[in-house]
Amino acid sequence: MKLAACVEYDGTDFHGWQTQSSGCRTVQSEIEAAISKVANEPVAVTCSGRTDKGVHGFGQVIHFETNAIRDERSWTLGITTNLPRDIGVSWVMPVKDDFNARFSALSRRYRYVIYQSMVRPSILRHRVCWSCRRLDAMLMHKGAQHLLGEHDFSSFRAAECQAAHPLRDMQFVDVSSEGDYIYIDIQANAFLHHMVRNIAGVLIQVGEGRQDSPWVKQVLEARDRTAADITAPAQGLYFVSVKYPDEYLIPESSLRPIFA
Repeated sequence: MKLAACVEYDGTDFHGWQTQSSGCRTVQSEIEAAISKVANEPVAVTCSGRTDKGVHGFGQVIHFETNAIRDERSWTLGITTNLPRDIGVSWVMPVKDDFNARFSALSRRYRYVIYQSMVRPSILRHRVCWSCRRLDAMLMHKGAQHLLGEHDFSSFRAAECQAAHPLRDMQFVDVSSEGDYIYIDIQANAFLHHMVRNIAGVLIQVGEGRQDSPWVKQVLEARDRTAADITAPAQGLYFVSVKYPDEYLIPESSLRPIFA
């Protein structure tokens, strides 16, 4: 049978999502080990979107196939019991045979969190991006609107990106502030490697006043990574949720990292 699950993780001590030949600790390797133990057979998983080292996840959706028969509660509790404390599974459910966590997704959503303070944070050092300057969130939001729609996002694509093409449909982008925190919320049909962090790096330059808001459009239209080569740190990035066609009945995570 085919099952889907929602995974939550603190990415601080992981070398990203994907299993690596070096054997370093990854979210995928931990998840597969836990599911395989509950299923009593080797199980491989497919995720909705891979995340980098240090990136956190709230609503990462996966699917896997198994011959084991368990009810949803047993799967959820059994998998979580066999996971380390920095990973958890919030639900497991059977899905149609044609469901694919990656290819069935209509959109993915991320949130990037920036903490503004003269003094660097200690407790939140792995949870936020720190800015020692106050940022203008309104200018950042204005600049971000130039990214809406389908575009070639080569300027925001990492050199090692393995995507077949750089075209992505930016469905939503919003920059808001609350107290000492700035939130960048981004939704697109899919993302390129480092795309959100590279966008955040550009918007931070706008927020600091080093560039004006129309500069974001210039960077986008350049289709050249060197046009704006600042990549924001991974610590402030959260994979928030995935949206699927209604026919699959996959619940969309409503969790958001909020600090203020």
